[in-house]
Amino acid sequence: MNHQDIGKKNSEDEISIKDILLKIRSGVRYLKSQWLTILIVGIMGGLLGLVFAIFNKPQYTATCTFVLDEGNKGGGLGQYAGLASMAGIDIGGSSPGGMFQGDNILELYKSRLMIEKALLSKAEFNNRSELLIDRYINYNKLRAASKVKDHIDTISFTGDPEKFDRKQDSIITGLVNLFNQKILNVTKPDKKLNIIKVDVTTNDELFSKEFNNKLVENVNDFYVQTKTKKASQNVQILQRQADSVKRELNYSISGVASALDAAPNANPTMLTLRVPSQRKQIDVQASTAIYGEIVKNLEISKISLRQEMPLIQVIDKPVLPLSVKHISKSKGLIFGVIIGFFIAVITLLIKMSFINIKSA
Repeated sequence: MNHQDIGKKNSEDEISIKDILLKIRSGVRYLKSQWLTILIVGIMGGLLGLVFAIFNKPQYTATCTFVLDEGNKGGGLGQYAGLASMAGIDIGGSSPGGMFQGDNILELYKSRLMIEKALLSKAEFNNRSELLIDRYINYNKLRAASKVKDHIDTISFTGDPEKFDRKQDSIITGLVNLFNQKILNVTKPDKKLNIIKVDVTTNDELFSKEFNNKLVENVNDFYVQTKTKKASQNVQILQRQADSVKRELNYSISGVASALDAAPNANPTMLTLRVPSQRKQIDVQASTAIYGEIVKNLEISKISLRQEMPLIQVIDKPVLPLSVKHISKSKGLIFGVIIGFFIAVITLLIKMSFINIKSA
């Protein structure tokens, strides 16, 4: 590249910079000439922001945090695993993991079953018992809004949920989707810890608090029951077997006594007279051995049940007054003015660009 080309390039660069500066100056002059329009739009934006702040309902957030400890399924049970397996019992001593490992419990909170169960629970509002779903519908005036279209004003949510009709199920499904999208937020603030945080945000302070409490209570109860279901079934089966063998043992002991009473002064030379009592004694010995093993396995299963029982300790419960998020009138006015000015400036600059393009 020679000196002439270099000079030509520098000249083009200078021209392009000058063009940019000229366009900026032209834009500033145009905006100054349209100051009244910008002012009017800014004032209108401020008024709209003020109206939004006045009619915007405050949002109340109920927060519950709790710690979840899965427990040590194998601790202290290794020495019993072989003995229990001989009796056909799985005490879970060496099976790590589980259906609620990881973030599965977070999804459990968002399930239809748990949200529906919480919505159909009753709570006290101003010394009056009311279903949470009725409280939410009435407070948000959904019955009046959907009276003509869905006839929601005539629908009741009392009774067995399994017997709800199509309309009731449809309303609950809509509420479940709404809660998952806008109202319910379940997270683990720290992935390394087992602390779970549940947030419920609505414009009804009492509803947010009660729904949060019911949801956490239902999910945690379901979690514990499901987590220990297999071990509980083992305990119940062994308990029934122990009771059955104990009844048979008592019956055999009574049989020995009855056989001895039938021949209290039996002739020692008549061996056949001893046969009934000896048979009963054998039954007693066999039943005693079986009963001892079953009781041993029953205690092992109870230990396993206690080991599998997860620890759920609530750290913080939602308490009144709840944290509130609300846009004040001053903030609404200021933000409205800023947004109005911004929209006015952008619109005018675009208009000026179209005018320059047409005139070019």
